[in-house]
Amino acid sequence: MKKLLVYLKDYKLESVLGPLFKLLEATFELIVPLVMARIIDVGIAHGDKGYIFRMFCVLILLATIGLTCSITAQYFAAKASVGFSTTLRYELFKHIQTLSFSEMDTVGTSTLITRMTSDINQVQSGVNLVLRLFLRSPFIVFGAMIMSFTVNVKAALVFVVTIPLLSIVVFGVMVISIPMFKKVQAALDRVLGKTRENLEGVRVIRAFNKEENEIQDFNEQNNRLTNLQMVVGRLSALMNPATYIIINVSIVAVIWIGGGQVYDGIITQGEVVALVSYMSQILVELIKLANLIINITKSIACGNRIAEIMDMQPSIPKEIRASEPSDTEKTKADAKIPAVEFDHVCMNYAGAGEEALTDIDFKAMRGQTIGIIGGTGSGKSSVVNLIPRFYDVSKGAVRIYGKDVREYDVTSLRDKIGMVMQKAVLFHGTIRENLLWGNPDATDEQLNRAIEIAQATDVVAGKEGGLDYEIEQNGRNLSGGQKQRLTIARAVVKDPDILILDDSASALDFATDARLRAALRNMQGEKTIFIVSQRTSSIQFADQILVLDDGKTVGLGTHEELLKNCETYREIYESQFKKEDLKAGETA
Repeated sequence: MKKLLVYLKDYKLESVLGPLFKLLEATFELIVPLVMARIIDVGIAHGDKGYIFRMFCVLILLATIGLTCSITAQYFAAKASVGFSTTLRYELFKHIQTLSFSEMDTVGTSTLITRMTSDINQVQSGVNLVLRLFLRSPFIVFGAMIMSFTVNVKAALVFVVTIPLLSIVVFGVMVISIPMFKKVQAALDRVLGKTRENLEGVRVIRAFNKEENEIQDFNEQNNRLTNLQMVVGRLSALMNPATYIIINVSIVAVIWIGGGQVYDGIITQGEVVALVSYMSQILVELIKLANLIINITKSIACGNRIAEIMDMQPSIPKEIRASEPSDTEKTKADAKIPAVEFDHVCMNYAGAGEEALTDIDFKAMRGQTIGIIGGTGSGKSSVVNLIPRFYDVSKGAVRIYGKDVREYDVTSLRDKIGMVMQKAVLFHGTIRENLLWGNPDATDEQLNRAIEIAQATDVVAGKEGGLDYEIEQNGRNLSGGQKQRLTIARAVVKDPDILILDDSASALDFATDARLRAALRNMQGEKTIFIVSQRTSSIQFADQILVLDDGKTVGLGTHEELLKNCETYREIYESQFKKEDLKAGETA
């Protein structure tokens, strides 16, 4: 949590002025019981209405000044806390953007969302309360004790006993509840993860009639969270009655001791009222402090969770020593150097016991089209994810133009690569805005050319406004095939040296898929194209086809060569084409 306080550095003045004005307010509040004592002992005792009126005006003045100080303190505290949370949220989001896929897989999306929203909001609330009350409440507690000594030492000894007892209760609850609040936030992560999973997979859940099972699973997670919150709530709930008992017993003691001293003529009635008022102030402030402690414990737990993410170092650093431009141009000019080379590559996912890829070894020359095929879970996406360095190899090396990808600056490396992910993702905005992700400076002519190559001309033409058609979040108002074609167009607009299509035409019909492949082959420049597909028809005209099975290479060659020499490829081809022939026969 301490590491996060650095984000308050731009609000040092507000962080000082907020507590300062609260201390001024508290000072005026401590004077009020003395004024009340004077009203009773002088004004009421002697029937001096003029004196009572003057003291009443003093009380109004103290209240006005205190209110002004309180409002000013609230303003500075709010400004500091909101500014702090804004900066923290920005820095956390910025840091998350530097994390590699490995860290994202390990932490989980739902946890990151919770820490970006709920946790930061809780920390913001904690900072606000600390700036307003953390100094004010102890100041009034100890100030009231000191002021009570100025009234009567014997009665003030009750304060000396009361305050330590209250401190034990308050801080004891805090020490026990901090780890519990951390468990509550972790349980909240799981509930959020379950909710997100259900909302994203609602179609699948309904298709398999699993609503009741999912409701039961959610109830289990929700009940676990509820039980944890109830345990923490019961513990926190002990604080108020415990403090009330101690304070009320103390008030009884003050009245008993003070009453006896009034009877003996040692102190006045007004001074007894002042002592009771100071004790009441302590009660109010300790209740505030108790609630503050509860909020602080939540904030500390949430802050520590945020700090865990901030402390997480990306396994793939964003900036590496950039390559010399002359070296890059030289390697590009040498046609003998492969555009992409896998040199006996092995790869492990974080936390996985077995290798996802084992001894992958092939070369892709410039201008070649490389097809990658295999069964589900064979490692097709893992192979292409190594090219833009979304993951790092555990053994071997991946080279782009003869240079290990780990020696490139990540930004310059990914500038050479256009990638269409397996899951088509579009963002809220116009078609134009989504396509400009590939190249912010692209003209309408370039956009239309990319749309034509991606076979998305009819998609754009059929939408009201054309390129200015508004796409909803995640492309909800588009079909699967339309989304895939627009994501391909976005990658083509980038005009990359290496284009990767990771099973990104699965929703296209065979005719559209064939036209897409023909258009990609006719793109300007010697582009190296990787096509990952489940269909042999999509890759059979590739210059090389890599066949994978359980993360290992079981075939490498042309379509004809693999039909003769690779049993796995032949089985995939024959199963698909037999099904197609069967369908054609049934249609006839």
